[in-house]
Amino acid sequence: MSDHRPLPEGLRPETLAVRTALAPSQHGENSEALFLTTAYVQSDAETSARKFSNSEDFTYSRTSNPTVRSLEARLAAMEGTEAAIATSTGMSAILLLGMGVLKAGDHVVCSRSVFGSTINLFAKEFGKFGVETTFVSQTDLAEWRAAIKPTTRLLFAETPTNPLTEVCDIRALAELAHGAGAILAVDNTYSTPALQRPAGMGADIVMHSATKYMDGQGRVMAGALCGPNKLIRDVFGPILRTVGMTLAPFNAWVVLKGLETLSLRMKAQSEQALAVARWLEAQPEVDRVYYPGLASHPQHELAMRQQSGQGGAVVSFDLKGDTPEAQRAAAFHVIDSTRVVSIATNLGDTKTIITHPATTSHGRLSEAQRQAAGIGQGLIRLAVGLEHVDDICDDLLRGLSTLTTR
Repeated sequence: MSDHRPLPEGLRPETLAVRTALAPSQHGENSEALFLTTAYVQSDAETSARKFSNSEDFTYSRTSNPTVRSLEARLAAMEGTEAAIATSTGMSAILLLGMGVLKAGDHVVCSRSVFGSTINLFAKEFGKFGVETTFVSQTDLAEWRAAIKPTTRLLFAETPTNPLTEVCDIRALAELAHGAGAILAVDNTYSTPALQRPAGMGADIVMHSATKYMDGQGRVMAGALCGPNKLIRDVFGPILRTVGMTLAPFNAWVVLKGLETLSLRMKAQSEQALAVARWLEAQPEVDRVYYPGLASHPQHELAMRQQSGQGGAVVSFDLKGDTPEAQRAAAFHVIDSTRVVSIATNLGDTKTIITHPATTSHGRLSEAQRQAAGIGQGLIRLAVGLEHVDDICDDLLRGLSTLTTR
């Protein structure tokens, strides 16, 4: 058997991101093992019966897997929560959240600035089953307060938001939720626990699309919920085992490896994004830049307090134009003129990714919903990667310098 030494208390997040996992096997592997198996052989029928009655034992990989369990332990340690549960994607994590805490007749208050698929999930899919959602301003606490009803069970926000990087006051929303007998769930995909730990500010559930920065290289899809055992193990666990939104062991292993460099990548990409954002502010074709690290950002001071003094790696900017049609044409021109950055809809990669939110991430929303969320036709989202910052700016300049507005 391997000589497994338990980790001491009080380790920093950077260390937890490298060291937290299940004990190694009898072989003593230094890198966490990848368990590619659907089932686990039991010694006898009595043992099999006992293990199937205990959700913590390994019997079938839809219900539990050592590699997935290692990822869950690491995520919980990094977020500072009792437990975590991994899912197949970020959206399936929100689905699991809703299935666990909502029922017909319940009410949700959600920021109208969240990811487009999140809006559709609450407004359309949950609405089919009698759950009502009110969408409010990300930053106006009075709107959140006014929207709460006796049937409100959940407040949901992502901070910063996708793609306008609006920041909410997590502590204030947590107090509001708890005063109403509801829970607060925070999508921490953009910041990750390397920059921000919402549970320490009062959030009950921390949600992740681990597809993004936690993997960090655009390889696999994954999601997670982090929180107390009474929700993660007792409520969400049985649902996941039944409906099967299970994370594949290989994907869990890839994210485990990605987490080991998360803090380094988030710091480097945040520094790069700040440099790009400052450069964009100086370009005459750019109408506005959205980035929490800029002093011009409306929630700059709040973001710096909540996000460890870092702005994250996503920068969005509006191009000038007299009409929506002209703005869209300008945005398409800038995007199509690039030769280095990737035209794609993901983010969190080491490769810089550029996208047009109005026709991609928020393309399935109605025009009214897009306008309410502030998603204009001239908006471009840039998820800054690890290329040289001057090459990123030069690539954007290929399009900006050839716009007719220059």
